[in-house]
Amino acid sequence: MLVLNALWKDEAGFVVSAELVLIATIVVLSLVVGLSEVANGVNEELEDVGSAVGSINQSLRYSGFTGHKGSIAGSSFDDGPDFCDGQNDITCDGHVRGEGQGQY
Repeated sequence: MLVLNALWKDEAGFVVSAELVLIATIVVLSLVVGLSEVANGVNEELEDVGSAVGSINQSLRYSGFTGHKGSIAGSSFDDGPDFCDGQNDITCDGHVRGEGQGQY
């Protein structure tokens, strides 16, 4: 407790305080840049997951059959690519367009 009280009353630390302000500024700027890169990395990984889900082929086809007194027709569905299913559709660089501005 005596050491903490002595440090609290010490007024000879102006140079140390200026150094701490400089170091704190550098740390905060580094954190901003680092968190920006983390956000870009998370966006890229989520785009990979979305592209993987979008590339699943959900096509189906089954034929009908006919029995003694009834019949059932067959059915089919062909899955095609959806809007924004491709890789690199999300970019963190460049100009952001609003809805209805330019071609998609």
